[in-house]
Amino acid sequence: MKKTLQRLSRSALRPLFSLLPARWRFAAYSRAIRCESRLSEKLVFKLAETREELDACFRLLHDAYVDAGFMQPDPSGLRVTVYHALPTTSTLLCRYGDRVVGTVSLIRESAMGFPMQRIFDLASVREAGGNVAEVSALAIDPRFRSASGRILLPLLKFMYDYATRLFDTRHLVICVNPRHIGFYESILCFRRLTQRTVAHYDFVNGAPAVGAHLDLGEALNVFRRRYDGLPPEKNLYRYFTAVHLPNIQLPHKRFYTTTDPVMTPALIDHFFNHRTQAFARLRLRELMLLHSIYDLAEFKSVLPPVPDDAPRSEMRRRTHRRFSVNCPATLSMRIMGLPRNYPLTVFECSASGFRARTTTALPTNSTGTATIELGDADRSVVKVTVLRLGSQDRHIALLRIDQADLAWRKFVSALGKARTHSELDEATRFV
Repeated sequence: MKKTLQRLSRSALRPLFSLLPARWRFAAYSRAIRCESRLSEKLVFKLAETREELDACFRLLHDAYVDAGFMQPDPSGLRVTVYHALPTTSTLLCRYGDRVVGTVSLIRESAMGFPMQRIFDLASVREAGGNVAEVSALAIDPRFRSASGRILLPLLKFMYDYATRLFDTRHLVICVNPRHIGFYESILCFRRLTQRTVAHYDFVNGAPAVGAHLDLGEALNVFRRRYDGLPPEKNLYRYFTAVHLPNIQLPHKRFYTTTDPVMTPALIDHFFNHRTQAFARLRLRELMLLHSIYDLAEFKSVLPPVPDDAPRSEMRRRTHRRFSVNCPATLSMRIMGLPRNYPLTVFECSASGFRARTTTALPTNSTGTATIELGDADRSVVKVTVLRLGSQDRHIALLRIDQADLAWRKFVSALGKARTHSELDEATRFV
């Protein structure tokens, strides 16, 4: 009875708490956080890759969402959505010994988008440029929720490191229950997308929702101002930038790829056809986009068939498969007889060319030599032609490869052969 009264009391005070001045809310939340730099060796933070790890994450998420009223119990005991099937989604976990005690997913924007864009206008976020990823599916084992310094904060630090260093993400967006938005605003410096609260969000069983955004390009300056002068155990800026946690295991990558797909055909079949009915609930457009994303024969057998009378506009086959990367490069060419060097960042590539971000608009129909850093120890030098610039962003260019070297051909071949992150590591071992 006492616990019930305490819970009701906290629920009644939450709306009043949100009306407090921002500095008061921050002071209240900051008293509850503690940044611990020394964690038990039993704690491991890593990418969920195996069937057992994914199953444990989906089970923990299911129980947390049912407990919060965000979903009805599923016979499978798992919460799995179509977004978990995408190669642009990464599920991160915290393990204590053999038990998964925390998880969070990053859903980077793709052809299928992400859940919250159905109800929030993200035009202002996209105008700033860079990739957008939704922070979703956060769950902590009830027995560890009070230990935020040992579970939640390291998990968020892992998410930050992963998003900024390996996932090529500029913007994080979240959609949370109004009673939780104060933590994200006060502690993690998110800003609300709108002051309007969505009364019924169908993705979480009709619960109310608030959207918020964090620009990772500006986050460190915001964190520095927010936490300046605070002691180390309360200083999230120091924690995110200066503290090294050996418990965090970032995926090893030979090449500068920006996704870490883990779903093999067998895993997709297991989680989305047999363990749950996630694929059976797909809309037609989602189904067609899945076929377009997994345009390989081995995946077709585990995806539901597309109806014969369905329009095929979403399923155009690509002549060359495209891969998401984040490779620094330099384009050297002669303009009016004078040598010019243009710094580039290659963010999408295929066997025949690549797209790159530039600081200066490139001259179209010009030729040159691109030197591309494929990884820490791999470099390619190719002859290219600048075909065209972006229609809305003139600092994005499409370049055709006129003459590829052996390093580029092996690079693209390895990307094409590997279906998952671990398979890519194996495929590139002898390149």
